[in-house]
Amino acid sequence: MANKKGAYGAEHITVLEGLDPVRKRPGMYIGTTGPDGLHHLITEIFDNSRDEAMGGFADDIEVVLLPGNRVRVVDNGRGIPIDIHKQTKVSALETIMTVLHAGGKFGGEGYKVSGGLHGVGASVVNALSIFCEVVVHKDGGIYIQQYSQGKKKANVKKIGNTKLSGTIVTFEPDIEIFKEVTFDFERIFGHLRQQAYLVKGLRINVIDAREVKEKIDLADVFYLRELELEVPSQSFYFEGGLMSLVKFQNQLQKPIHKNIFYVEKKTNEYESAEIALQYIDDISSRILPFANNIYTSEGGTHLTGFKTALTRTLNAYGRKNNLIKDSEDNFTGEDVLEGLTAVISVKIRDIQFEGQTKAKLGTVEARGIIEEVFGDAFGAFLEENPDDARAIINKVVLALKARKAAKAAKDSILRKGALEGMTLPGKLADCQTKDASESEIFIVEGDSAGGTAKTGRDRRTQAILPLRGKILNIERARLDRMLGSEQIKNLVIALGTAIGDTFDITKLRYHKVIIATDADVDGAHIRTLLLTLLYRYFKPLIDGGFIYIAQPPLYKVKKGKEVSYYYTDEEKNKALGKDVPVIEEINDLLETEILEDVKSPKIHIQRYKGLGEMNSEELWETTMDPERRVLKQVNIDDAQEADKVFDMLMGTDVPARKAFIQSNAKKATIDI
Repeated sequence: MANKKGAYGAEHITVLEGLDPVRKRPGMYIGTTGPDGLHHLITEIFDNSRDEAMGGFADDIEVVLLPGNRVRVVDNGRGIPIDIHKQTKVSALETIMTVLHAGGKFGGEGYKVSGGLHGVGASVVNALSIFCEVVVHKDGGIYIQQYSQGKKKANVKKIGNTKLSGTIVTFEPDIEIFKEVTFDFERIFGHLRQQAYLVKGLRINVIDAREVKEKIDLADVFYLRELELEVPSQSFYFEGGLMSLVKFQNQLQKPIHKNIFYVEKKTNEYESAEIALQYIDDISSRILPFANNIYTSEGGTHLTGFKTALTRTLNAYGRKNNLIKDSEDNFTGEDVLEGLTAVISVKIRDIQFEGQTKAKLGTVEARGIIEEVFGDAFGAFLEENPDDARAIINKVVLALKARKAAKAAKDSILRKGALEGMTLPGKLADCQTKDASESEIFIVEGDSAGGTAKTGRDRRTQAILPLRGKILNIERARLDRMLGSEQIKNLVIALGTAIGDTFDITKLRYHKVIIATDADVDGAHIRTLLLTLLYRYFKPLIDGGFIYIAQPPLYKVKKGKEVSYYYTDEEKNKALGKDVPVIEEINDLLETEILEDVKSPKIHIQRYKGLGEMNSEELWETTMDPERRVLKQVNIDDAQEADKVFDMLMGTDVPARKAFIQSNAKKATIDI
């Protein structure tokens, strides 16, 4: 059991302002009322428990999804204070849950290090929940208070005695705020696993009990796992900290050096840094920065300090040991990041984020802490591990040479385009309008489909770019080789954004980039290659919602004069009814199957094997007409997970890819 001796009472709770604005403008506090904001509610409550563990007061946290869209978070920490707060004249528990900016993290000795202003988190979650309940086990007593939409239902009351210590928060998001309340267990699972790596010795259990049929009585249960329900669950516990996380990130990769660099050091009572890294045989970098255990997806001062120290240290070591020739340039930040997997964690007391959702660290001191701790330790690591150091330097030298070659190739291509007035590819049938907001480009498979699409399109707003066969697999191709591909070069010039360090999203020529490939294995492969290219080099287009996948139908069914299109076998079979036999397979040589029923006209069923089989009218009305078509917008809810999937599907580890496909094939769905 963790140390529970730290003082934590009402005097540690500071009040700054009221709660009223939260329900009026929830986006200001949780970023969005969509899926990201919904899941952020769990993060805020969990972070409070996690902060108890960071302070050494808890070592076991449980997160449970319950029936009825409820979430239960339990920790064995000190328990939220329940005594009367001097300023608010009500219990500290009620103050924390109903007053914005009230918590133990604004001053005093409640917490030395925490995830920021998380008193905000508890009250905001409460304000945005139709039901919220807090049960506190503290000082031998069990206390409870319930709320709805941020308002208490009754005063805090004692309901029993206990030998335990900790806090149980249960909440149900308000459907008035969140139009759709559907929690993604895999998303929650991934986030909590990450957190377990960040706090060594912390056990985290996550349980999905949403499908439990019997009534769950939680009144006398501290941890739900005590009930031993047969439901999906996972437990995480890592002693290795960030080193374990780097191993996990690189489990499918080929490391170029044996030893993982790791350092953990306190600079004073309130500040510390922990960093782990390893280079792999890849051209992408994977850096996970954390500040007080909060993932800062947009980086910040700690990431800046890390990059500065990394570049300076590698240049100094390379020069000192004659691994960089006098005639060669110094490494740049771009060079030293290639193939790097790193996790950076800084813990500081007076933490400042840029924005309420804490995506970017703004605390100036964090840069110096990381530079000092990492720079000294990494320099020592290189000296003590010369084989590892040589492998790393050689990797970075290769990246430097590749950068120069890529720059020359890219400059040549872009300079040529500029000299020709940015001449568009000959195969591109451009649209008439120059307004990007109403323009769309269809990237189609093959000249046959391209010709049909050019004939059937709306010339004013729709452009067509046919691709010949499968484009280069860029997953392991450097930029210079990639830009040597005619197919990719045509796409880059057509999009207008340029690529690499000259990428400029404001120059995007089409606000809908639509991938239209055949509904077969080759079509799926081409689509994956294109998505890999877009993810690696045009990710802002995915983030901005500009990338779509066309959903052409599989079947055209003509019953008398009535024509219908169906996108799946199940959809077609359901529409045709029980009296019509289900067609398991249509011979590849036959385009049309004719079924006769004495009670109905002849039914003509045409199975499309590719876009090129459609005439221009059919392609327009099924796939291109904005009024009738079905498009699937490409988005990335979890960039890290997407990164791993692309590695798996497009990398060199064939056994891992085969296992992945076999285990996930049945999960594949098409959202139409």
